Amino acid sequence: MREERLQKTKPENEVLSLTRRLVGYRSYTPGATRSAIEFIRGWFEARGLQTLTYGGAGPGGELSSLAVRVGSGEPRILFHGHVDVVPGEEWQFDPYEEDGELYGRGVYDMKGALAAMMYAMEDLHLLGCEATVELLVVPDEEREYGGPKGAEILIQHGHVGDFLITGEPTDFHVGTQAKGVLHLRVTLRGKSAHGSRPWLGKNAVLMAYEHYRRVLELPFAHERSELFPYPSINFARIIGGDVINRVPDRATYDMDIRYLPGQDPKEITRQIRSIDLPAEVEVLYSCEPTYVSRRNPYVKALREVAARHYHGNPVGVGRHGASDIVYFQRVGVPGVEFGPIGGGHHGPAEYVVCESLEAYRQMLVQFVQIVGRNGRRAVKGD
Repeated sequence: MREERLQKTKPENEVLSLTRRLVGYRSYTPGATRSAIEFIRGWFEARGLQTLTYGGAGPGGELSSLAVRVGSGEPRILFHGHVDVVPGEEWQFDPYEEDGELYGRGVYDMKGALAAMMYAMEDLHLLGCEATVELLVVPDEEREYGGPKGAEILIQHGHVGDFLITGEPTDFHVGTQAKGVLHLRVTLRGKSAHGSRPWLGKNAVLMAYEHYRRVLELPFAHERSELFPYPSINFARIIGGDVINRVPDRATYDMDIRYLPGQDPKEITRQIRSIDLPAEVEVLYSCEPTYVSRRNPYVKALREVAARHYHGNPVGVGRHGASDIVYFQRVGVPGVEFGPIGGGHHGPAEYVVCESLEAYRQMLVQFVQIVGRNGRRAVKGD
């Protein structure tokens, strides 16, 4: 049983209730995302905590990010959460509980973690905090577009620190590495012919699949690293053909590659362009892997805290998906993915283990108390 992996915690319904409230925002749309940010701002201000909001994120710059701070000492710890979710069915925004698990879009990725972070900030405010802690809430972690991301805007306004925890799903493991992202668009050109005589043409849709099959055979696709057995290669989208009675002479497919730490996206692209098919390969987006040493003192402190609540070994693990950590890494802020127990994120049966939300809240508070007592550590020398 998942619940047996948790130590017994004081029963609380606050985080669960707040999670339900957050899930109710259909925050895959700009309007609902703005409403969710505004609710969080009001939630903190009702508790006497001042917030800062910064516009400019999202397509057209219509979305805002939010920051709230407690404490004023060293070190400076950042919590990070996102309110946006991938689209879901209407019923997924009406969360329901079953056998100790809460189901709904975003409960695991990552509104449950965000709710726990919000209460952890209130706890630290009431208890007193020797460190400085900021909760950074962004509206656009799940989205890609041409403008600046919410995380980048927060960084531009000075919201940086010594260590960052983002509440991405990890089941209480500490995500110390994440794969890089390489999005490619591949266009194949064939030869049209009458649909009754397909042998007289060259079907570009079939060529696209053959191209993808050959990508899977390239050397980069079979490499491995310390925490990953292979890169991820997803045939994500295809467009080809125009009418049913003609062989398609053009097809375009998009490929989502999550490459390993140590791999070079330029070399991956070169290998793909070397495939002996009439293809044009365009780079749509590239984002480097993230990495922090498992010997980092903040990582060690977080693992020790997690071990108090989790019947297992909260080891440093590799995360297949990317996160906003990459933007903080670029300015010298190390970070980890660390979130509660659940499953099914981005799928039809997304859930979080209810009991893990309160445990997660306690872990965050205890982590800050420990590093606050110890004072600032020289992480850069690790």
